[in-house]
Amino acid sequence: MDRDLARRLEARLGASIKGQIRQRLDQTELRIEPGSVPDVLRTLHDAVDLRFELLVDLAGVDTGKVMQVVYHLWSETTTDWLRVIAGGIQRDNPRIPSVTFLWSGAEWMEREAYDMFGIIFEGNRDLRRIFMPPDYTSFPLRKDFFLPDDAARSPGAGVRHVERPHAPEVIADDPAAGIRRSPAS
Repeated sequence: MDRDLARRLEARLGASIKGQIRQRLDQTELRIEPGSVPDVLRTLHDAVDLRFELLVDLAGVDTGKVMQVVYHLWSETTTDWLRVIAGGIQRDNPRIPSVTFLWSGAEWMEREAYDMFGIIFEGNRDLRRIFMPPDYTSFPLRKDFFLPDDAARSPGAGVRHVERPHAPEVIADDPAAGIRRSPAS
């Protein structure tokens, strides 16, 4: 754990950080407001003592109450990975600034978060569905998304077919397929 990194982050971003900087093993985590994403990530990217020049991953999160966007960053200046959580995004109108001005590869990651969670990345020049059909009207990774066959949550309740227990199958020896049970001990 790079304790010096926490001090550098506090010195550079103190007013923008919500709560405490957390460190565990090789990860440092900080939380910010969605509106401060451009300034905070620009500082993390451009500051000589930080230089988080690689956006490794960007993911949407639905907590059930609010939405979040999580950025995973890497820098050669530290042994820690940096996780930046922009939380408190309203579920009914999830909007956050795009970071494509720093990392052009973020365009695809933002499209995925849009497609799965409905998070709108303002400033992304190509924000459209990437997995689901263009006319699809829902967002499959949101907590309020239910599958049509989700009998466990339907008024009739019940067990979905994928959750039915099955008795183990007895596998017979099949020399032609190369299957041979090991002898019992």
